[in-house]
Amino acid sequence: MKRIVLFLAVAVASIAVEAKTLVVYYSYTNNVHRIVAELTKQIEADVVRIEPAEKGLDYAANNYAIGSAQISAIRSNPDDASSYPEIDAVDVNPADYDCIIIGAPLWWSNMAAPLQTFLFHNGAAMAGKKIGLIVSSASSGIREVEGDAKRLIPDGVFLTPSLWIRSSQTSNAASMISEWLKAINYSEISGIEDMSPDQNPAKYTIFSVEGRFIGRDMLSLQNLERGLYLVNGKKVYLNN
Repeated sequence: MKRIVLFLAVAVASIAVEAKTLVVYYSYTNNVHRIVAELTKQIEADVVRIEPAEKGLDYAANNYAIGSAQISAIRSNPDDASSYPEIDAVDVNPADYDCIIIGAPLWWSNMAAPLQTFLFHNGAAMAGKKIGLIVSSASSGIREVEGDAKRLIPDGVFLTPSLWIRSSQTSNAASMISEWLKAINYSEISGIEDMSPDQNPAKYTIFSVEGRFIGRDMLSLQNLERGLYLVNGKKVYLNN
């Protein structure tokens, strides 16, 4: 077989890469924990669980009086850091991710206070990020939780719809999550990004030694002993 010599002219282009997803959640009764466990069976993501700094609190006591007081403090002065309960330090930078999915329990119509603390301190780093919201509640609607998320992440790009899983539906979380991921087009969100020219491996125009145009496509150099291949697997030449 005649060996074809190629000249490769570089041009600017986009290439498919995998976007990074972060799942951050808080769970007292473990409903949200079970939901996140189902979610991470369906997507690749880093996961962070938020924990209150003060241990041993019985949030369920006296009709969830502690949580009610924390939510009341945030409502009274949402711009004051002292209104938010302290949480354990979290070694994660949301700016490193393209998509952030928040798993939130509902407390007194609002987002659980410890999770609000995390977003209060990290919301600015989520500017321009795609934000998905999954809410667990016994019965109340999730409008106020969505409002909390948008207040705390004012420059986030929120994916719609949010996913509301009632406590009684947790056992059906797998199918509900699957449908939600389709509804927000997660496969497109996580699969393709445009790379800047200085990051781009390149798109090439291909010519034979005689100068005859052969084709134009993304190139991948695979197994040089056998030859040069296009990304789609088409063989350009073989060494004999």
